[in-house]
Amino acid sequence: MPTGMAEAVLRALATIAADDQVVARVTAAARTHSPEVARLPEEENRRHIATLLAEGIAHLERGDPHEEGEFSAAQALGADRAAQGVSIGGLLRGVHAGRTELIRASVELARGIGADDATILDFVVDLDHYIGAVERNIISGYHTAELQLSRTTRDLNTQVLRRLLVPDNDFPDPAELERAGLRPAERYHCVVSDVTDPSRARALEQRLLAFGGVYGLVEGRLAGLAQQPPSWPADDGPLLVAAPATALTALREVYPMCVQALAVASGGGGVRLLTDLAAETALAAYPVLARTLAEELLRPLDPHSTFHQEIAATALCYLDHGRRLTATATALHIHANTVRYRLDRLAELTDLDLSEAPPAGRSHVLTTVHTWWALRTWLED
Repeated sequence: MPTGMAEAVLRALATIAADDQVVARVTAAARTHSPEVARLPEEENRRHIATLLAEGIAHLERGDPHEEGEFSAAQALGADRAAQGVSIGGLLRGVHAGRTELIRASVELARGIGADDATILDFVVDLDHYIGAVERNIISGYHTAELQLSRTTRDLNTQVLRRLLVPDNDFPDPAELERAGLRPAERYHCVVSDVTDPSRARALEQRLLAFGGVYGLVEGRLAGLAQQPPSWPADDGPLLVAAPATALTALREVYPMCVQALAVASGGGGVRLLTDLAAETALAAYPVLARTLAEELLRPLDPHSTFHQEIAATALCYLDHGRRLTATATALHIHANTVRYRLDRLAELTDLDLSEAPPAGRSHVLTTVHTWWALRTWLED
């Protein structure tokens, strides 16, 4: 086996850590085989996997003994999953699936550069030994964090919070609620943030405690129950979705809606109210229906046409601004006559005449919603 070929395999592997497709494959495998991992935000999974790949490839390139070297990313992964409430079984199912997919991708890469079978076999054995060491460090990090967490009141409160918010858990008894500082007769604001990193989550938790309540990592995100609705400017904090005050027994129905609303409101920061995001959240639950509607109403439009993109975007802005020409023109920095022209062209191409009332017997509000939903979906696809 020529040494040059083995070195070529390692050099090629150095590109894996920066290969978004490989990271996506490993992430998808882990999420597919572990429902608990799949409940975490996908960005959280990708962040850890990319870090592990970079750390692992550096380890192999240096030729470090498998039980030595740098394993801080593996330790951190285990610790984070413990803090996020993922069981050790769920964590390992994801790790094993990712391990298999990574080896498969590595073999494909090695064959693509012309490595012979003997070189590939030696490399796969070496890689598998290293991944085994990574797995052991993940487990070590998990158990260390689990032991530390189990000693704190904060963790007990988080466990109560998860049982209140996530379906298929037993409801806490009155004594557990009392220890967590929650009163069954009171109503609380369910809040869900886009913060997944445990260190950032702790800082946000301290900020939220000013509003009263209990907070912790639930399905990978900092979430909680606030006694008073949180508020801060959009440019002064992370994104947070807050629901109206709700009875403890109804939180399992409200929490999933907050998670869905968080996805709709992604980008920027500040506190967004669930009620303000109600329509977008409901519509986002049916992406296939959205695409079907867009295809039906906007079939004549060509997604590759710049002009068709312009008229669709203008129509969407027109609806967003209450069908007001001047407001739409101001928002788009164009003349009102240009807005009118584009709307006329849309009507000619698709029969969607936004300047007229819908036919008799059809709701003006529902017709507007259908058109708005179709335009936004068509522009996003």
